[in-house]
Amino acid sequence: MTTTTTWALPRLLRDRNAGLCLAGVVVSGFGTSALWLASGVWVKDLTGSDGLAALCLLAMWAPTLVGPLLGTLADCTRRKPLLIGTNLLLAALLLTLFTVDSPGRLWILFAVLFVYGAAGVVHDSAESALVAAAVPTSLLGDFNGLRMTATEGMKLLAPLAGAGLYAAYGGPSVALLDAATFVLATGLYACLRVRESRPEPPGGGWRAQTAEGARHLWTHPRLRPLVLAGGTTMLFAGLSGAMVYAVIDGLGHAPAYAGVLYAVQGAGSVAIGLLSGPALRRLGERRFAAYGIALTAAAAGLRAIPSDPVALVCSAAIGAGLPCVLIAALTAVQRETPDALLGRTVATANTLVFTPNVIGLAVGAALVELLDVRLLLAVLGSAWLVTAVPLLQNPASASRTAAKSPSDANPA
Repeated sequence: MTTTTTWALPRLLRDRNAGLCLAGVVVSGFGTSALWLASGVWVKDLTGSDGLAALCLLAMWAPTLVGPLLGTLADCTRRKPLLIGTNLLLAALLLTLFTVDSPGRLWILFAVLFVYGAAGVVHDSAESALVAAAVPTSLLGDFNGLRMTATEGMKLLAPLAGAGLYAAYGGPSVALLDAATFVLATGLYACLRVRESRPEPPGGGWRAQTAEGARHLWTHPRLRPLVLAGGTTMLFAGLSGAMVYAVIDGLGHAPAYAGVLYAVQGAGSVAIGLLSGPALRRLGERRFAAYGIALTAAAAGLRAIPSDPVALVCSAAIGAGLPCVLIAALTAVQRETPDALLGRTVATANTLVFTPNVIGLAVGAALVELLDVRLLLAVLGSAWLVTAVPLLQNPASASRTAAKSPSDANPA
């Protein structure tokens, strides 16, 4: 887990496989972020319906609910050919969106987005497993942090590019852009130098195979607290995110001010992505995640103060703190999971971590209409802070607890 240098970013960028994997993430992520925004605008223009426009995001996200099952595919075949095939499939599928020119053909767009989301789950599982094999173990934390930086950077740039391309040439042009990014990513993945043996024929049915990933997460004394802390953090992040417009109202700004807060938050995430590798080596996954949760919780609670400087500082702190547990959990899963289980374990972890975010958004949207936002933020920050405590527990003590009875361990 250690390396001879504290700052390993130059070494990571010099590593051929790491550079190719990162370039593939950046390229395909750019196209996905562009399509995410443009698809909603496309539906809104054709139908005038806000509800149908919102369904675009739901169609892309819904397959995550069966992520553990889809992730099993990444353990049934070699990951490099699977990634290449998935990218080419999506590139071809996106071209069918050229036929969407009326409300009556919107079902094609929704069908493509649903398949897109399902293929994305398989893609992410295979990619994470391939990265674990292609990138030196000592650099996984740096890679995942830099991946976070690239992803957040794409969220700042790609939607603007997608919106501009849509305004100039329409929805099919954005689909073509996304298809081109998948083709380019295919070429990058094809250049990876990694040896993969053919997986052993699986034993048992799909249900038994899928359950193995969940069982590995639950019984592992280091992975379980990280993944549960990640899910709890994303639940609170959803609650906090639902209150952002109430916070903006308290500041006396128009709703468009959310763009400023999100940009500052994105900058914080970019910064922590660059620093996560050295931080993980110095602190370890548990403390890195705990400190990130504590920073995020404190910032969320302090947003109750109606002050522009405080709001901006808190947004930057949330952007820096929130990714810590996500980076720590993924890095730990990659390091602590046997290769034969890695695809379904990553998919299961992603489902457990990110599904609560949607629940939090829904609950938060209801609470913000019923209660004072300052009270909600103060309570939220305090409760969120408590979730960091189990991660500061002595790992040896946590291991002994898990050895006695996995179901008796503190669940967060």
